[in-house]
Amino acid sequence: MRIAVLLKQIPDLVEDLELAPDGTDVDREFLAFTLNEFDDQALEEALCLKDAGDAEVVAVALEEPDVDQCLYTALAKGADRAVKLTGAGEGWIDGHRRSAILAAWLATAEFDLILTGVQAADDLDGQLPPLLAARLGLPHASVVVRVELKGQVALVRQELGGGTVADEELRLPAVIGIQAARQAPRYASISRIRQAQQAGGLEEVGAPATDAGPGYHLVRLLAPEAAGHAQMLGGSAGEVAERIVELIRAKGL
Repeated sequence: MRIAVLLKQIPDLVEDLELAPDGTDVDREFLAFTLNEFDDQALEEALCLKDAGDAEVVAVALEEPDVDQCLYTALAKGADRAVKLTGAGEGWIDGHRRSAILAAWLATAEFDLILTGVQAADDLDGQLPPLLAARLGLPHASVVVRVELKGQVALVRQELGGGTVADEELRLPAVIGIQAARQAPRYASISRIRQAQQAGGLEEVGAPATDAGPGYHLVRLLAPEAAGHAQMLGGSAGEVAERIVELIRAKGL
């Protein structure tokens, strides 16, 4: 069983983000990057599947800022291989073009299961898993919180809206968008990461050429505007309700 886990670096949201001069991206010169939290969940679920049986986990990422650290961390956590696809281009790559590049490479490799995070903070539509599945012609499930393997079938649990849970079966190979792993992502110590770096093993492969363009064109980013203020309402539930109604009516809503 060979499992591919697709990883992506995103701007660290604890940093102060500044817009680039053209207003179509954040200023990346001094920006810190970190692993997308949902991809971290996907990696953990893959490692849990490896712990439960005979599976090889391959971490895959496009060449992006600090991506080597991300891939070495995956190796330190227990991934068997790490692959960096180089030459895909600089700057932000949206999910549509990203899916085309990844699908072109995955189509040349033999994987039984492809896991990726269900979304990323810098995606505008969060559609990488279904786009990837469509390009590869594979079955797909998203918002998945648990995966079990039974031969050539994946048993997946989806957490849908309104507290609804769905259990489904997917014939492998398949693409799964992970929302949460069955347990918290494991910790990789600095010493383990350094050992992985010293051991090498990071495979660099040229990203396949593709003429796929972006799924949408980003016209402009705008910084949030500070406006208004919060008003704390006191009193009984009935008094607060009456005050809320008054405020709504005063605004003509």
